[in-house]
Order: sequence, then structure tokens, then C-alpha cells
Amino acid sequence: MGDDSEWMKLPMDQKCEHKIWKARLNGYEEALKLFQRIKDEKSPEWGKYLGLIKKFVTDSNAIAQLKGLEAALAFIENAHVAGKTTGEVVSGVVGKVFNQPKARAKELGTDICLMYIEIEKAEVVQDELIKGLDNKNPKIVVACIETLKKALCEFGSKIITLKPVVKVLPKQFESREKVVRDEARLLAVEIYRWIRDALRTPLQNINSVQLKELEEEWVKLPTAAPKQTRFLRSQQDLKAKFEQQQTDGGDEADGDDDDEAEAAQVDPYELLEAVEILSKLPKDFYEKIEAKKWQERKEALEAVEALIKNPKLESGDYGDLVRALKKVIGKDANVMLVAMAAKCLAGLAAGLRKKFGTYAGLVVSTILEKFKEKKPQVVLALQEAIDAVFLTTTLQNISEDVLSVMDNKNPSIKQQASLFLARSFRHCTPSTMPKSVLKPFCAAFLKQVNDSAPEVRDAAFEALGTAMKVVGEKAVNPFLTDVDKLKLDKIKECADKLELVGTKGGGSGGEKKEKSAAKAPPPVEAPAKPSGPPKKAPSAKAAGPPKKGKPASAPSAKSKKAPDTKEIVETELSPEVCEEKAAAVLPASCMQLLDSANWKERLASMEEFQKAVEQMDKSEMPCQALVKMLAKKPGWKETNFQVMQMKLHIVGLIAQKGSFSKTSALVVLDGLVDKIGDVKCGSNAKEALTAIGVACSLPWTAEQVVSMAFAQKNPKNQAETLNWLANAMKEFGFAGINVKAFINNVKTALGATNPAVRTSAITLLGVMYLYMGAPLRMFFEDEKPALLSQIDAEFEKMQGQSPPAPIRGKKAGADEEGDAAEEEEVDSGARDSMDVLPRTDISDKITLDMVSKISDKNWKIRKEGLDEVAAVISEAKFIQANIGELPMALKGRLSDSNKLLVQQALNILQQIATAMGPSLKQHVKNMGIPVITFLGDSKANVRAAALSTLNAWVEQTGMKEWLEGEDLSEELKKENPFLRQELLGWLAEKLPTLRTVPTDLMLCVPPLYTCLEDRSGDVRKKAQDALPSFMMHLGYEKMIKATGKLKPASKDQVVGILEKARAVMPAKPAVPVKAAASKPASSAPAAKPASAPARNQSPSEDFSEPEPKPDTKKAKPAGPAAKKGVVGKKPPVKAGAKDEEDKSGPIFILVPNGKEQRIKEEKTLKILKWNFTTPRDEYVEQLKAQMSTCLAKWLQDELFHFDFQRHVKAIGAMIEHMEPECEAVIGCLDLILKWFTLRFFDTNTSVLMKALEFLKLLFIMLSRKNYQLNDYEASSFIPYLILKVGESKDVVRKDVRAILTMLCKVYAASKVFPFLMEGTKSKNSKQRSECLEELGCLIENFGMNVCQPTPAKALKEIAVHIGDRDTTVRNAALNTVVAAYNACGDQVFKLIGKLSEKEMSMLEERIKRSAKKTPAASAKQERPQREHPANPNATFLRKPAQEEVPNKLKIMYRTYRIQARAQNAHLEQSAPSIPKEFQLDLDVFENNHTCAREIPDLVQHKLDEVLEPVMIPDRKIRSVSPHFDDIHNSTASTINFVISQVASGDINTSIQALAQIDEVLRQADKAEAMSGHIDQFLIATFMQLRLIYNTHMADDRLDKKDIFKLYSCIIGNMLSLFSMESLAREASMGVLKDLMHGLITLMLDSRVEDIEDGQQLIRSVNLLVVRVLEKSDQTNILSALLVLLQDSLISTAGSPLFSELVMKCLWRMIRFLPQTINSINLDRILLDVHNFMKVFPKEKLKQLKSDVPHRTLKTLLHTLCRLTGAKILDHMSMIENRNESELEAHLRRVVKHSANLSGLKSDKSSEKGALRSDDKVIMAKVSDILSEIFKKIGSKENTKEGLTELYEYKQKYSDADLEPFLRNTSQFFQSYVERGLRMIESEREGKGRIQTSTVIPQHSTDSYLPSSSTVPISSNGDDMNAAAYYERLKILRQRRGLENSTVCLIKP
Repeated sequence: MGDDSEWMKLPMDQKCEHKIWKARLNGYEEALKLFQRIKDEKSPEWGKYLGLIKKFVTDSNAIAQLKGLEAALAFIENAHVAGKTTGEVVSGVVGKVFNQPKARAKELGTDICLMYIEIEKAEVVQDELIKGLDNKNPKIVVACIETLKKALCEFGSKIITLKPVVKVLPKQFESREKVVRDEARLLAVEIYRWIRDALRTPLQNINSVQLKELEEEWVKLPTAAPKQTRFLRSQQDLKAKFEQQQTDGGDEADGDDDDEAEAAQVDPYELLEAVEILSKLPKDFYEKIEAKKWQERKEALEAVEALIKNPKLESGDYGDLVRALKKVIGKDANVMLVAMAAKCLAGLAAGLRKKFGTYAGLVVSTILEKFKEKKPQVVLALQEAIDAVFLTTTLQNISEDVLSVMDNKNPSIKQQASLFLARSFRHCTPSTMPKSVLKPFCAAFLKQVNDSAPEVRDAAFEALGTAMKVVGEKAVNPFLTDVDKLKLDKIKECADKLELVGTKGGGSGGEKKEKSAAKAPPPVEAPAKPSGPPKKAPSAKAAGPPKKGKPASAPSAKSKKAPDTKEIVETELSPEVCEEKAAAVLPASCMQLLDSANWKERLASMEEFQKAVEQMDKSEMPCQALVKMLAKKPGWKETNFQVMQMKLHIVGLIAQKGSFSKTSALVVLDGLVDKIGDVKCGSNAKEALTAIGVACSLPWTAEQVVSMAFAQKNPKNQAETLNWLANAMKEFGFAGINVKAFINNVKTALGATNPAVRTSAITLLGVMYLYMGAPLRMFFEDEKPALLSQIDAEFEKMQGQSPPAPIRGKKAGADEEGDAAEEEEVDSGARDSMDVLPRTDISDKITLDMVSKISDKNWKIRKEGLDEVAAVISEAKFIQANIGELPMALKGRLSDSNKLLVQQALNILQQIATAMGPSLKQHVKNMGIPVITFLGDSKANVRAAALSTLNAWVEQTGMKEWLEGEDLSEELKKENPFLRQELLGWLAEKLPTLRTVPTDLMLCVPPLYTCLEDRSGDVRKKAQDALPSFMMHLGYEKMIKATGKLKPASKDQVVGILEKARAVMPAKPAVPVKAAASKPASSAPAAKPASAPARNQSPSEDFSEPEPKPDTKKAKPAGPAAKKGVVGKKPPVKAGAKDEEDKSGPIFILVPNGKEQRIKEEKTLKILKWNFTTPRDEYVEQLKAQMSTCLAKWLQDELFHFDFQRHVKAIGAMIEHMEPECEAVIGCLDLILKWFTLRFFDTNTSVLMKALEFLKLLFIMLSRKNYQLNDYEASSFIPYLILKVGESKDVVRKDVRAILTMLCKVYAASKVFPFLMEGTKSKNSKQRSECLEELGCLIENFGMNVCQPTPAKALKEIAVHIGDRDTTVRNAALNTVVAAYNACGDQVFKLIGKLSEKEMSMLEERIKRSAKKTPAASAKQERPQREHPANPNATFLRKPAQEEVPNKLKIMYRTYRIQARAQNAHLEQSAPSIPKEFQLDLDVFENNHTCAREIPDLVQHKLDEVLEPVMIPDRKIRSVSPHFDDIHNSTASTINFVISQVASGDINTSIQALAQIDEVLRQADKAEAMSGHIDQFLIATFMQLRLIYNTHMADDRLDKKDIFKLYSCIIGNMLSLFSMESLAREASMGVLKDLMHGLITLMLDSRVEDIEDGQQLIRSVNLLVVRVLEKSDQTNILSALLVLLQDSLISTAGSPLFSELVMKCLWRMIRFLPQTINSINLDRILLDVHNFMKVFPKEKLKQLKSDVPHRTLKTLLHTLCRLTGAKILDHMSMIENRNESELEAHLRRVVKHSANLSGLKSDKSSEKGALRSDDKVIMAKVSDILSEIFKKIGSKENTKEGLTELYEYKQKYSDADLEPFLRNTSQFFQSYVERGLRMIESEREGKGRIQTSTVIPQHSTDSYLPSSSTVPISSNGDDMNAAAYYERLKILRQRRGLENSTVCLIKP
């Protein structure tokens, strides 16, 4: 025992570690109690026990361990820091608990594991359990499997990662222990429930018997997808949804469930373990595969075939193996071996998936060419192989290989190539089949549809049909313009038959894809849209600025041809014909004087010539004839410079104005070049050349001019020609320039002796460098160093400059411009001037010998091989894409052990990049991606070499190929700090320059988040730097969504970093010149002056485009002026004008039967049903596809733009076009409404407000057109609109309410009702209350028939909310039921079902109040209740019927606030008196506790009538200058100043100050500013009350109406303040005491009654007192009332009524103690009671006139004891001398009495039993008497008499039991009897006491008024006597002080 006493004294933590097990047991018990007692999960107390929890679970004593496990479980469940112990505790559970014999221990161990999973530690728990599976003890293994199974069953496969579990599962089936095998089988069944057939592959190798058993078990499983039943702490929203579904029968949200189930589909490939096969190949494989005997080759292939049966292969270098198989396919004569090799390739591709993409290019052409074989098994094997290969790569990567075989002579090859493409297209989407890829394929197919072989034609039809199905007819049709109708029908037939991969419901996906595709390419005839996707390349004649550090975009093949499409072809005319034609258009004198010897005559002739040309029409101008006339002797040898100048000018004019052909140009070019160097005529010659360049295209003109110039020997002409060309390139752009044509001439010029020629050549090179970049220099590397340095200096000057926007070009090119621009994608700009460079095919020079050298074992020979490669490339300068076997050889060197060779290989790759140009793209995957690995090299020089190589490659290829696939994400996953650092830095630099990126970039986000938490600071920094660039492309929402998979701690950190990154997110680069210049026009409609009503509120005015926008908006309506272009951007061209026309046209397109078709598709599930909790990408894409046919292209681009500012502008444009295009708007109304539902999920308020503005206008328009929404439109819009009714912002809620009001005009109110009912189930209390309010409005306006499905069911659901925790929801529910009561009377009580007593009393009270409405009010309700103002942004009436008769206090109070504003704005208004019909009615205040916030609603209505009567007091002092309109900028001193004005002696000043404070209090977001000033404000208020009471009321000179105004303001402010609990609770005890004193004094002030409406004022004070009691800090107010009661009893001068009112307040507080007890500081209350009892001991209390104070105090103490029990005695810590306190003795008696209560009850029951057995006869008589009494009560005539008799009977027999007689009656009858007895008691007691009935009943504070709804139902069903009711009402009116004008007292 001595030992026990020692450890008993130890603290808990030491007990837990004590060597004696009993001590530990005791410690664990204490810990368990402590853990259950700590309520705050973040309490620092938890941290003390972190180190002990493992010892709790691993205790060596079984009994102590059990208790320790319980304590550990409590710790894990409640402690925030518990997650830190996961690893060690779960490890302890596995090792020390799962082997225990006691089932309870194992159960607790499992619970601990599951609890750790619940607190987000699933991975750690799972790892420990999987480790436990290797334990030798089978008990532990079984327990681990059981725990895994239970975890999976409860949490589901999204929380429990199945891959590691599936990996170890087969091993458990091999266990010797049957119990382990059985448990493994159960686990396998559970896993199968979640992933279905994905489990079959991993388990295919287990024992066949076991597999059979499993199959049998699997068949028995239900087909329905399992659901998660236990949720993580972070999944509370899912938990709530699950619970809701359980209560609703689980039949909700089917659509969501389907989506989830679909999303949960697991790819079996992901569960498999990758197998390494390269090392398992036979050692002699490569010899055997090339053996002469086919049997040996077959053996080698069989070995591979066996290995590739593994469904998932480890990545490695498969290059040699692929090449060997390729050789067999391509060259082996034995077809059986070809088929085997094809199967092996297919297996490799399937096993490696995307990792095989590197080798795809090697084998595609070989397989396709092998289709010449006819044997079916070979063809089948080849088809399987090429299909498998396609899935590992993209169409773009293999397009060149496929196209190369499409022209093959062998029909089988052509057929199979087309069929392969048809199959491949099915796996594509419109985004993976852009126009640039589709175009060459379509061209090839078009050749094949005319092929002589029918099978080739059919295959081509199928391929074209598939393409049409995938990308849509609009995208394919431009390529089918030459196809005859028969063939076109065949193609369409193929498209219709087709079902695409992965579609449900027969080709639905095809239709969906077709629609989405339809929006991408515009119709053929349309010009390029200005605001199209940013990936469009510049047009043929408008090559825009290039990307940074990259040569500018030049035309594609199509663009180059564009000018030729409308080329003017002209045959050469004879001199006679020319003269004839010229004579027809020129004056005769002109013709005669052309060759005159007198220069003046020639000059006159030229002047006439010029006039004639200027006046000539283009169609009648014979250009060739005219120029030949000019060339007539003396022609270009003209000696007079004036004549020559005019001649040259006329050439330019003819070229500009006429149809000028190359034939005509050749006539004059020689002469122009000859004069270009002339000092006087040179400028005219250059102008003429430029005009010819415009007419005949610059590329052709330049080529001719340069060759002519260098055929001469005049250096001046050569120099000026080069100068002209340099300038022309800037003006025309570099499009189509044939560099080869004049590069030799430039070299000649560089070697010229004349310095002017050399200078001009260097200047020209500088201009070319702007467009071509670094590759240009390679042409001139052989020049002398001095010259090269000059060239470099010129290039240096141009470095960093962008080429100017082209301002000239062939007009004809504009027609093709759009088409050409659309072909190219973002990175297609690389196909620029590089394409015109002379490229050498070096494939022959890359010999096998060279390749074998590179792969040699000796590093010196390897180096020699690399040197040879470098030499070949250097010699060739520019090379073609075909480089033979070099890629694989170089890739091998990148992994060389010798770092010098690695560096050399990197340098060669850099060399290849520069030499190969854009064609490099096809080598990115096999040569480019491996370079990234070297960014992680430990040596800085290798990293630098890798980075420069990478940049050189990207400069040529663009970023698209690099970002596609998983390669980058795989690299980022490698935990190499150097690699991560460099790669992230590189991405941060490159991504901001891109306009679009592949979707695969999303794969990099998870590793990026990992990098944000990397151990290396540098990596973390680089990751943070890269984050904004990623966000720029992926969007903030997607980035946030991706954090869902992170651990909670990581998630919080990453989300914080994302928020910061969002602030610095860069803008996407602008679209090149053409698009950028015309972009502002896209937003022009939004900015037109003729905008919709209230556009001054439009948020669009607050934002501007990132690009500068010179006056385009203003210019637009000005007709032709709009076409003038922007200064410095672009001159007027045809295309630009068309763009403007496109924008000015209709934006809504009417598609006949489009809506009906969409409804049909949704019904047949061909498209997704518009039903989601948050919109997923597939919904957005589907909507985008559907809208493409209904909206203008530019508008659609704006609507689906990532930038919210574009959305604002788009909505502005839609508002403008809504009225004129209303028919088309109605035609696509469903889509418009769907788009707006997406905006409801945006967080941007500007967009939301603009959206609501549009919707209000839309519904007004629909209502005017008498359009009715169909169910399809309503169901996809209304539920999402209702979500916004719960928005925190008042202004949003107001607009949504307005829209809901209008909605009932275009959609049946009875159909809106169910949507609102659904909205009441929300977790958002604002949404619930608003929906209930709306339901009330519907019932009020449309009657009970609006309730769906039935009034009973609807009202039952509404009545549930009467018990809601939230006050506003309760009030809204009560108001709605009251509306129903007004509609159907007492029947409502049957409809609402059973309510608790408290809820029923609240409802009765509310109905009673609603019955007080005046007849005038009801008469006014007959008017139409919802009239819409003309301005849709005006406030719509919430409940017009109630608002039309507003209470006087509210109106006057608001009026004062208006006056205060008006005075400050120096406005003068007259103010007569208020009309009498506005009665003071506090219902609105009582019904809605937030009324103060809604005060502004009325201000926005027409208040002329209300404002007229109000007298504006004459100001005696300057009005308060500081306003609270910008409260966030105000200082505390401003608030203090205004509060000080509240207590001012001047009534006017006080009113103004109160009005300003109210402006703050009525706005939730500004009210916080009052925090900290509440006591100060309340003190000022009761000082003012005291001032009014003592001074103003006694001053006869003052108008009593002014005093009433001041009272109204004070009460209004107080009601606002005490509506906000957070502010109300700041009031201290002393201040509350003074405030209550002031308010009660006001209520008892008889002078107030003399003021007009004084009674109403007292009622409002009564309401305010109730609000103060409810909302203040409960301890402070209770304490204040006790002190106030004590003071009032001490004071003899005070009125006895004062004390009674204070006690009434106390009784109300006592009544609500059960709800508020937890928030009360009992120690303080008991101290106040103690002080009260010291001043008023028991004897002194009894000496008072009334015993009510004594009873009040007793009741308070009894209630406290009843609620807290004996614990009440622990709360007397603040009382100094407890022993002397009378309070303690009293409390002990009460506690003892309540302890004996149960005994007394049992005694009473035994006494009653005895009574029943002994006096049955007496009881029978009693029963008869009471039956007779209850009959009287139930009859109409004798109800009063019956109640009186019952009261007297109860007085006589106080223990009489009425229960048996009341049990079978209705609740209302029971309430009626109870109330009747109370009233008789009050009546009889009240006769000799105070007539105002201020005495509180002894046993209850409840004194209910019988409402009109509670007409008691008698036992026989008769109605109550009306006369008796009237008499009782009279008594009650006397009790309430309504008959004798006494004050209204506080309602209990």
C-alpha cells in the first residue's frame, strides 16, 4: 500500500511511464478523461503527450494496454497534432496489438488505424499495414488484411491507394496459413467491388482453384458501384451529402453518382508492376535474329514474344531491339517471321505505351510498306502492330511517314494506309487534328477517291468519313470543294455509320465532337476572324512580329501560293495591237507627241497621259499597251529628267490602278532598275517598283529586280536596288521571299569594290536578320573576318528588335488570308524563312561505319565518330530532316560515361538544331527530350551545354512538342535538385511567351507542387517563380483543384503560395498584329452609348483591355471611318474592313429546331445532362460545342475566354443585341441560360453583377414576348440561380430576388416552387431563409395551389425550419406558414403536422401578430402585388403587401437619414406632415431581425408621399462633416466624434449623428468599424435618453413631434445594433444596467402617451428590450438586471412598476436559461446573487410589500440548480466568505431536495396506487364530475362556465389528476384549457392588485394570447362560443393595458 500511495501522488505523465502496471493503468484512465475533457483540438495541452502515445499502445500489461488503446484513440480523435504520431503508433499497433488474444484489443487497434486515416494519414497507415503483411506471426498478417479491407470498405478506393495493396495480394494467396488465404480472398472480393475487372490481370497467376473461388464470389457481388461511407476530416461536405442521401432514401444526384463511378474506373495498367525485359533477352539474340537459318531467327523472336507477354514493361533503351524487329518486318522473306516480329512490336508498344513514342517514327513507314503482303495473318499482325504504335504517339509526329506511302503504286499499301488513318482518327479529337495536320491527309485521300482500285476508293471514303465525324463537316468541307456530289454523299454515309471510340449511346460522342469541331474552323468564305483563337499565324502578306528570340512567322505553303491564286495572266501583245489599244484610251495629241524631239512637247504629252490614266477605270485600262507606249522611243533612254520623272510616276499609277500583270512588269522593270540610282529620278523609280511589288507580289519583283541590277555594272544602281529591297521587306513583310534567288547576288555585293554597294548589302542583311535570325549568318561564314565583323555589328544593332508590321501587300491575298492564317498553329511560325534555305540530304553521308564508330567500346573511336558527324553537318550548313540512323547513335552517347563525349554529343545536337530548322520537330521525342536529363548533371558545364542545346532546339521547334506527353512531368518527378532547378527555371522563362499550350501541361502540376516543398531552397524558389506561368495557361481554378490530392498540411501551404502567384500572374502574349489591331472592335458593342438602362452601374467601365486601344470604339459607328485602321498598326485593307463588318453583324444566329434537337439529345442521353455541383471541363466543352452554331465566332471566343474582363464585355454586347435579335435569343435561350449558370460559379463580382443585369433584362423581354420557359430550360438554370440567393453580398441577393420575381411571369409558379423547396435544404442559412421567404411570397401571391407536390407535404417540410438554429431561417419559416395561414386558415395546423411545444408557441404568437393587420392594409393588398419598375436595376419589392403599409417608425427613421444626406449635399426640400394612414407597426421589426440592414430597400422606391410630410428641423449647427460612406478609410477619431454628437443637446445634431451611425450599422461589411465603440455609443445613447426625460420632455417650447423623431432614431439604431450579435455582446454589464434603466424609465413615462402614437413608441421600446435580452452577453445582462433590481428595491422614490418590469425581464431570462446556461459565467451570477442577499437577507425580503422579488430570486436559483446539479456549488469561487453566505446554505438545500426528488416520485406513485385500490368508488365519482365539466368546456354555450368550474375544482382538489381527460384531446384543446385556467387565476388574483396586470404568475411566465388560429377544438368537435371569446378578449385587452391607455409591458 505504501508503494501505491507513492505513485498516486505522481503527475499523470509520470504515471503513464511508471514501472508498476497499476500506476500506468491509473495514468491511462486519467489521460482518457483529460483527452475527452479538452474541447479545443488546437489546445497546447495536446503537445505534452505526443511522446507518450506509442507507449499507450505498446504496454506490456494486457489490462493496462486496453485502457491505453482507449486513451490513444481519444487522443487521435481530438488532438490537432495527432498526425505526427502516425508512423510510430500504427507500427506499435501492428507489432504489439494485432497479436493479442483479446478481441477488444484488436478492435481498438483497428479503430486507431482507421482514425488515423480519417485525419488524413492514409498513406502512412497503409505503408505500416503492408509492412505488417511480411510479419511471421499469422495473427498479425490476418489483422493487417482485415484492417486494410475495413479501411477500403469504409473510405473507398480514392483514399486507399490500391496499387501497393494489389501488388502484395498474390503473395498472401500463397501463405501456408489457411486463415491468411481466406482473409486475402475476402480482401480481393472487397477490392473487386471497387475496381472490378482491373483486378483480374494482377491475380491471373494465382492458384487456379483460388481464382475459381474468387470468380464465384465476384459474380455474387452487386453491380451497383460502392460508395464511401466514412469520410476524412476534409470531406465534411461529402459526408453531409451522404447523410442527406441516406435520409432521402439515397435516390438523389444519380447523375453525379454516375459521373463519380465513371471517374473511378481504374486502368488495369496502372495497377501492374513494370517488368524489365531487356536484360532477359538471350545473349545471342542479336546474332540469331540476323542468322541465315529462319529457324534460328524464329527462336530469337519466340524469346521476345514470351517476354512481351508482360502487360507492363520497364522503360529502357529499346532502340536496338526495335531496329532488329523493324529489319525483320522490312526485309525478311519468311512471312511467318514478319507476322511474329509485328506481334512483338505490338506487344512492346502496348507494354511501354507513351514511352514507345520515341521509336514510333522508326517503324511506321516500314510497317505500312509491308502491307504489300497479301496473306491475311500477316496483314492482321501488321494492323495490330501499327494500331498499337499509333496509341503511343500523335498523328502529327507520324504524318510525314504516312503521307510518304500514300502515293505508293501498290493498291494494298494505299488501302491499308487509309484504313489505318481511319482507325487512328477515331482516337483523335478536333484539338489533336488541327487543320494543318488534316489538310495534307485530305489532299492524299482526294487522290485516292479517284483511284482505279475500288478497295482503295472505299478506304479513302471511310477515312474521310471518319475525319468528318471527328472534326465536323465545317472543318473538312473546305478540302472537299472539288468532290462531286455522289462521292460526297458516300463520305457522309461513312460518317453517319461510324461510332467513335469511348462514346455512349451510339456515336453520341461523334456528334458532340462534331459540334465542338464546328466552332473551330470558320466557313471557307469567311475572312479570318479578328478575335479568333490566339494560335492563328499572321496572314500571307502581314507577317507579324516574331516571338522573342525567334525568326518571325513566314507563310506556310498555302500562304506562299495565296498571291498566285488570283494572279493576272496576260499574253504579250504585238506593238500594233498595243498602239491600237492605247489610242482608244489616250488623247490623239498625247499619242502624237510621245516621241517628239522637243522635250517640252514630250512633257506635255506625259501630263496628258497622266490625266488620262488618273481618270481611267480599272476595267478599261490596257496596262500592257500603256507601258509599251511609255517604252516607245526614246523610252527609258529619256534624257530630260522632268519627262523621265513623269514617266516613272505614270508607271506607278498604272501598276496601282490597273490589272497589272507580270508581262506588263517585265516591259518596265529593266528601265526602272536603270534609273533607280539616278539622283533626280531614283525616288520615282523606287515608288514605281513598290507599286509593281504590290501588283505582282514582292517575292517575284525582288527576284527580277536584283538579278537585273547585278547584270549591270553600275554600282549606284546596285546599291539603291538593295536599299529599295531592304525598305520593301519592311513594308511588305518577309512572306514568300525566295532567299535562294538573290543570296548569291548579296554575296557579290559584299565583295564589291564600291563601299556604297557593300554598305547597302549589309543593311539589307540587317533587315533580313530581323526575319530570319541567326541562321542567316551561316551563309556568310566564309567571308573575310573584317567583313564578317561588319555584318555581325549590323546584326547586333537588330538584336532584340521586332520586324515592323507589314503595311503593303497584294489585295488579292486578302481573300486567302483567313484560310492561310488559320492553317498554322502557334509554333508553326518556325516554318519561316528557314524553309527557303538550301538544305542538303546528309543521310547518305551518315554511313553505317560512322554509326558503329559512335557506338564503339573505345572512347577514342567514339570521339572520332562524333568528330566526323560534326564535320558532315558543318560542311552541309543546312540539312534535311532525314539523318538516317544518327538519332539513336547520338542518344546512346548522351548516356556516355565520358563527360567530354556527352558534351560533344550535346554540341552536335545544337549544331543539328541550327542546321535542320523547323523540320527538327520530328526528332524532339527521340533526341530532344533526353537532353533534359542533363540539366540535372552534377557538373555545371554539362548543365550549361544542355541548356543551350535545349534553347537551340526550342528556337526551331517551338514548345508544343516538348510539352506534349508525360516526358516533362516524368523529369520533374526525379528527385534531383539540379534537374528540378534548371527545368523549372527554363519553363518559367518559356511559358510566358506562349499563347496556347497542350493540355498535357497539367501533368506537370503535381510534381510542381512537390517542388514547392522540396528540401532545396533553390528548387522551392524556382518552383514559386514558375507558378504564375503555369497559372497563366491552366487557370487558377484548375491549379486549386489539383491541390485536392495533397496532404492537408501541404495543401494549406500550396494554396497560400497559389494565392500569391495569382496576384503576379502574367498576361498572355498578344495576338500578332492583325488580330491585335482589330481586337478592340470585339468589345466595341459593350461600350456603345446606347446601352441598356442603368448601365452607369456596369462594371465593364472599370476595366480595360491590356492592349492599348486608340479610338476604335468611337470610330466604329462612324461607318467608313471605322475602316481607317489604327495609327502605326495597319493601313486600310479589305480584310480589316470585313472584320469590322463581322462584328457589326448579328451575334445571335437562329438555328431552326436547334433547341428541340438539343432537348431530344439530352433526353436520349446523347449529351451530358446539365446537372452538377461544380461545372467540370466536359460540361464547359459540351456547351462550347453547342454554342458554336448559335453565336458569332468572336462572341463565342469572348464568352469562353479565360479573362473575366472579356466576359463582362461579351455580356455588354449581348445586352445591346438582345432586343433587336430577340427571336434568335429565344432560339438559343437554353444555351444562354446554361452559360450564365457557369458564371454563377465564378468568384468575380463584376461578372456576376453584369450577368444578373443581363438576366433581368432578358426576363423582362421574355415576359413582354409572352414566352414561357420549358422544363428543359428551367431545370438547367433555376437550381443554379437559387444557389446565388444565398450569396453574402446584399446587392447580389437583391438582384436574384428580382429575377425570381420575374421568373414567375415566364414559368409557372407551381413549377418554381419545387426548386425553391430544394433550395431550403442547403447548408447556407442565408439561402435557406431567402428560399423560405420566396416560398411565402409565392403562397401569398398565388394561393395554396402553388404548393407542390401537395400543400401538406410542402408545409411539413417548411415547418421543419421553424426549429432551425438560425434566427433568420426561423423567422422566414414562420412568415411562410403565416402566409399559408392567411390563405387557408386553421387548416394550416393540420397540414404542418406535429410541432414541438416551443415551435407551436412561436407559430401561434406569429399568427396572432399577423392578425393585427388593419382593414386598410388588406384592401391595399388587392392591387397587383409585383409591379416591375422600368429600370431593371431598381430594387424589386420583396413583400409588397407588407411594404405598402410600412410602419411609421421605419419610415420616419429612414426619412431622417435621407434628410441628413440631403443637407450635407446642400439640397433643400419642403416637408409637410405625414399622412395618417401610415400606422406604427412593428411586425417587420419583429419578423425580421435583420431589418436594419434592409432599410435602404425603401429608399430606392418612390418615397415622394412619405417624404412630403416630414418637417426638416432648422439646423442650429453645421451638419456633421465626416460620413461613413467610406468607412474603411475612416479613423477611430471620426467614429468618436460622431458618437459624441449623439449625446448633443441639440435634437437636430443628434438625429443626424444617429442617421450616420445607422448607415454603418445597416451594412454588414462596414458594421465591423463600430467594434470597440459599443460601450461609448450606448453611454451616449442613454445620456440622450436621460436628457430627453429630464429636459426636453419638460420643455413646453419644444415640439413633441421632434422628440418623437429623436426617440424613433434612437430605437431604430438600437434595434440595428442589437440585431448583430457580435456587436451586441461587446456591451459591458455597467452600460447594460444604465441602458435598461433608461429604457424601462421611458416605458413608464406617462408623458410619452400624450405624444401622438406614444403607445406605438412604447411597443417598439418593448421590442427593443426583448432584443437586448436576447442578443447581449447573457452573463452581463443577467448581472445588470440583478444589480438594477437591487437598486430599485433600495430606492423608495422609484415606482413599484419599475421593479416589476425588471423582474419580468429576469423571468424572461430564467425562461431561456436552458438554452443559454452554457454561455453564462455562473461564478459572476452567484456573486451578484450573494451581494443581493447580503443587502436583502431572507427576512428583509419577506418584509417587502410584494413577495415577487423573493420568488424571483428563488426561481433563479432553483433553475440554476436544476440545470447544473451539484456542480453549482463549484461556482462560488468569487465569494470571499462562503461560510457566512446565506446563498451557500440555500443552494445546498435545493441540491439535496432535487436529489430526493426521485424517491418522492416513487412514494407518490405508490400512494396513488393505494388510493386506486382503496377508494375506487370515490374515484369513479370524481371521474363523473370531471367528465361533466369537460363536456361543458367543449360545448359552445357553457365553455366559460366549464372552465370556471374546473378552476374551482382544482383549487379544492389541488392533487386532482386531469391527465386522463386531456390525453385523448387535441393539442389545441389542451393549450386552450391551460390558458383558460391561467386567465381565470390572473383575473381573480388581479382584482385586488395593480390593474395593469404587471404581476407575474406564480408558476409560469407564459401568458399567451389566443390567436385567431387557435380556436379550440372541443372533444365533440363543436366551435367555441363567439360571445365568450369576445369577453375573454376584453379582459385580455385590459390586462395588456389597451383599454385604459396604460403602458405595454414586456412580453414574457
